[in-house]
Amino acid sequence: MRINENVQTMLTSASKSALTPENDSPVNFSNLLKEAVYKVNETQVQSQQATMKLATGEIEDISQVTIAAEKAAINLQLAIQVRNKALDAYQEIMRMQM
Repeated sequence: MRINENVQTMLTSASKSALTPENDSPVNFSNLLKEAVYKVNETQVQSQQATMKLATGEIEDISQVTIAAEKAAINLQLAIQVRNKALDAYQEIMRMQM
């Protein structure tokens, strides 16, 4: 499954980037999330640019546009699923009795 491969790639890159090379201190979790959202947005923009280039005739190979659109869709689906799991975990923690 491609989504599983994307999740594994994302987790591997996140674990590699969890320590900064300068001082081996942990990276802020919010910065890690911002970077992931930025990457999702970047693939969306690339997909839109490829679509515009196809419409204007700069790109004649529709497979490039289709691949860019699918990458953007998969990245967005992954981000949505991660968000849903994080919200579920938060709600479960809030339901716990102390």
